[in-house]
Amino acid sequence: MSDFPSLAGQLLIAMPALDDPHFENTVTLICEHNEHGAMGLTINRPLELTHGEVFEQIAAFDELPDARRNQQKIAEPVLQGGPVSLERGFVLHRDRGNWEATLDVAEGIYVTLSRDVLDAMLSVDGPTDATMALGYAGWEAEQLEEEIKSNAWLTTPATPAIVFDAPFDDRWDHATQAIGVTREQLSGPAGHA
Repeated sequence: MSDFPSLAGQLLIAMPALDDPHFENTVTLICEHNEHGAMGLTINRPLELTHGEVFEQIAAFDELPDARRNQQKIAEPVLQGGPVSLERGFVLHRDRGNWEATLDVAEGIYVTLSRDVLDAMLSVDGPTDATMALGYAGWEAEQLEEEIKSNAWLTTPATPAIVFDAPFDDRWDHATQAIGVTREQLSGPAGHA
């Protein structure tokens, strides 16, 4: 990797001038970043698909008694994690848990790629503050670094408050406020945080 530090655990905030329809006004959690490239999940683009619709495709949900089903999760939207591999699912969650394929992204922010976390989410005993994402954002080696140098993105450390607590529509503003800037201040060319 270049002299750029790893951005894993950072939020990428799309600059207002970024006109790529895949990333316009997005906040993307960087899950991995190394000499081979970067992978992240966009956290402020809910789909019309709900957790319940995904759960219906999992046979184990029908086998759970109603009292054991996590009714709160059913209506929550699934996130569009990014434009790459839209059939691939990820679960963002606050509890570390003990699932098969979990990546520690930042303090209190984990991503699991294995089916066992979905089975846990079905139940009231599943992880708290968990949401599904379909697809991911990916960058080739040094591509993300070049985009940052060309002022396409600002970065700020990811926090559970932004990732899990802020409403989807407010996450961009919360992320920029975390670095002390507003949308109005970013209307022209800007530097990096």
